[in-house]
Formats: sequence, C-alpha cells, structure tokens
Amino acid sequence: MRQEYRPKRRAKITKLFFKDYLVVMVNYQFTEGTICAPATIPGTGAISIIRVSGKEALAIADKIIDLKGESLSETEGYRLRYGTVFATDGSVLDNVIVSVFRAPHSYTGENSVEISCHASRFIVNAILELLVNAGARIAAPGEFTRRAFVNGKMDLAQAEAVADVIASQSAASHKVAMNQLKGGFSSELKVLRDKLLKMTSLLELELDFSEEDVEFASRSELGALVNEALSHIGRLTDSFSRGNAIKNGVPVAIVGATNTGKSTLMNALLGEDRAIVSDIAGTTRDTIEEMLNLGGVMFRFIDTAGIRETDEIVEKIGIERTFKKMDEASIVLGMTDLSRGENSVLADAEYIFDKVNACGAGREFLLLANKCDVDERESVMGGEGHVSGYAGTDFAGAGSAESGSEAGYADKARKLARIEAALREKGISIKVIPISAKTGYGLTVLTEALAEIGRRITGDTDETLVTNIRHYEALVRAATALGRVCDGLQVATLPPDLIAQDLREALYHLGEIVGEISTEEVLGNIFQNFCIGK
Repeated sequence: MRQEYRPKRRAKITKLFFKDYLVVMVNYQFTEGTICAPATIPGTGAISIIRVSGKEALAIADKIIDLKGESLSETEGYRLRYGTVFATDGSVLDNVIVSVFRAPHSYTGENSVEISCHASRFIVNAILELLVNAGARIAAPGEFTRRAFVNGKMDLAQAEAVADVIASQSAASHKVAMNQLKGGFSSELKVLRDKLLKMTSLLELELDFSEEDVEFASRSELGALVNEALSHIGRLTDSFSRGNAIKNGVPVAIVGATNTGKSTLMNALLGEDRAIVSDIAGTTRDTIEEMLNLGGVMFRFIDTAGIRETDEIVEKIGIERTFKKMDEASIVLGMTDLSRGENSVLADAEYIFDKVNACGAGREFLLLANKCDVDERESVMGGEGHVSGYAGTDFAGAGSAESGSEAGYADKARKLARIEAALREKGISIKVIPISAKTGYGLTVLTEALAEIGRRITGDTDETLVTNIRHYEALVRAATALGRVCDGLQVATLPPDLIAQDLREALYHLGEIVGEISTEEVLGNIFQNFCIGK
C-alpha cells in the first residue's frame, strides 16, 4: 500500500537537498540591478516618496541629487540629507529630502535611499526618469519585499503579512496581520519543524547502523511528538475560518422571499444606493457584496436573489447562488415581511431556518421583521427582551382597524409576541428584530447585535490565526503526511526509512509556508499582487 506513493515522496524529498540552489536560481533575476519606484500613492499632495534599492542605490542617487558638496555615497546610514534635483535642461526640478539606509540595515537588506519630493505627478515621473537614465530600473510588483525575503530580512509568511497589513480595514485584521509580520506564526512553525527535524535525523541515523539493530529514535517518543504536532497543526487549521473572517470580513447573507426588503436593507446599512430596489419581484438576480466596519470588525454583507418558485432560468440561477452564499455565510439575516401577515412570517422563518440548519452548525441566525413603519411617538409596548421599546405604525394590510392609535401599537406588540411564541413551540429559539429598512427604524439594534456576534466570531486576535489559503493548504498536506507516520508506527516491521520519508514530506510542506522551499510559480503568485513600490 505504501509503495504506491513512495516515488512521489522521493521526488519531493530530492527538492529538499537542492532547496538552497533552487531558491538562489528562482530569485536571481530579482536581486540583480538597482530598482526604483514610488512608495506613495500617485496624486496631488504634500509629499511623495521614491524608493531606490540595490548595490548602486547611493551612487545612482548621487548622480541626480546635488547635496552642495556632500555625497550620499559617503553618508552614514539612518541620516537625512537636503538636496536639489535638476532637470535635464539644468533648471531646478525640486528640492528634496533624502533618507539613507545602508546594507544590511534597510527594509530590503541592501543599500537604499528614499527621496521625499513634492507630490506632483510631473515631479515624480521626472525623478524616476532621471534615476532610470542614471542606471536604475523600475521595480516589479512587490520586488522590494521580495528582495527583503531573498536577503533574509523576513521569511515568506512575514512577506505575505506585509500585504495584509497594507490591506487591513479593521482593528482586528490589522492586529492579526501585525502578529504574523512580527513572526508569531513563523516562530510556532520553527519550533514544530525543529522537533520533527531532530526526530527525522535520528531515524536516518538508524539507517547507517541498520546491521547493528540499534534504535536511536524512540518510537513511543516519536509517536508522542507526532500527536503533539498534529494537535498543533489541527488548532492552526481550525483557526482558518476565524482568520479568514477577520481578514476578508465576516460574511453576512441577507436572504428571504422576493420583495421583503433585502436590497433596501443593504442600501440602508451602507448608506448608499448600492442595490437596485423596485416593486417588481425578482429584481435582484445575482449576489451583491459590500464591506462595512461595525464595532471594529469588518463584515461582508451579501444581498441575494429573493427565494420563490419560478420557471425563469436566470432567476433560478440567482436563487441557487442564494443558497450557496447562505452555506458560506457565518451570519444569516432572514428577511420577513410583516405586512403579509403572521402566517407568512412564520412560514418564511421556518423555511429559512431549515435551510440554515441544512448548511450545518456554526452559523448565527437573526430573523428580521421588516416593514415596521416608524412614527415619532414612543412605544407603549413594554414587555421583555427585544420587544421592549418597539415603536411603529400599523402594518399595511395586516394591522388593526385602529391604525396609528395606542391600540394599534399594542396590537403590533402582540403580533411579534405571538410570532416568537409560535416559533418557540416549533423548537426555533431565535432573535426577532423589528425593523424598517425604508425608514431606518431598528437598524441600530440590528448593527449592535451584529457587532456583538462579530466580536464573538473573531474572538481573541492575540493568538496565532491562519488567514492565508496557501498556508492552510500546506498545513493540511503536512497533517496528512504526519497521519501516515502515525499509521506507520503501528506496524512494527515498517522500515525507518519509510517513516523518515513521511516526516520529510511534512517538513517540506511546513517549509513551503515560511519559504524554506520555494518556486518561481509560488513566489510569482505571491508578489504579483503587491504594489510596485512595496
């Protein structure tokens, strides 16, 4: 059974022995020459910063910047110099401040300068042209950070965290990214890899003394170590859903029947007309996604197609996507229309609740009782829980004859209480929030409830969380290899070289995360999404 995948493992192990050569060859083209690029967003402003890095960075900058008798090449690191940049015709282009960083004490590990000039597109482009004419070249996307990785200033996981820090849109996502940038994730992997590597070395030592029938690596100790590693990796992989929610926003699917106010709610939450709203059933046929920060947590709201029976092909596709987004969501907002009557609300709530349950555990569900039109009078409802404080006018077509009266308000309270009681009798204990997506009534209660759930989902951001799909997949592959080690340890006659091979494969996949093992394809995919100046 194990012989079937043995050649594949040997091929991967061979890469281990040549990893240093591989990394050098892959990154050769990204370490040659001196590069330059703007490090700030183009546009009109106070200043722009142009970054230059490479062996000749100081010499090239000297060619285009007049320091009045001084030289950047003779300037110590961590010093600022005031100078003038002249255009090709000899006229003054700009007065600049130059920051000097000497290798290896720079972001890239190379000699570097940062030129602070006025934020004019003309000035920035002119300085870049002068630098290129002086011997530099325009940097590729992410090349500065790639050089930092190649020169050992950071590992690959930390390099990826740089992009996450730049892209962070909430306090939680920033905290997670900074933890990874400081090496929290990498440190955990290093401890794990060191333990596995030590045991692997002992197993391979046994091969040199195979005729002596000696055991350098205790099988019981190895088993305990592998179980510990599997537990550690399991905790990291389990954190991916939380980490992904923090990084990309907690997914919130707004679902319900047609014309219940889903798109209106989406627009109200965002404060803009993002989704098309009309009285025509089936207006929304595809999903619309937007981000919103609530209480320091990013949420990704998803407006979906209304659920109903239809023969229209395009609308059917939209409804299928609704169910897919419901499956992917961490929070489901079930929209019901109170103006359609209590029985309709109950039917909608049961249907959506059953669909949420069919998606599996781990989802929060809030039932929204929409179309509670607000007036300026205070509620006389009283009661308990979320019902207290409710204010609203009568529901169109479903209220009492005393619309707008005190009796009308009390009638609405009783309707909500009956709906909640009926749901409890069916075993559905859910929070029902009366809202008016049109007027904004109840949205504060809704956003506060969402923020509370979001904080509960994201949890403690001080611990190491996996936020990157590449890291997650590598961890899964490492766990698979370690699982084979556990199986192999149960076979007394299994040769140690086969166990060592599986350990090596686990090490290989863990090494992929931090860049101990890297390929052009992997590095290209990572750094191509960086901005040019980073």
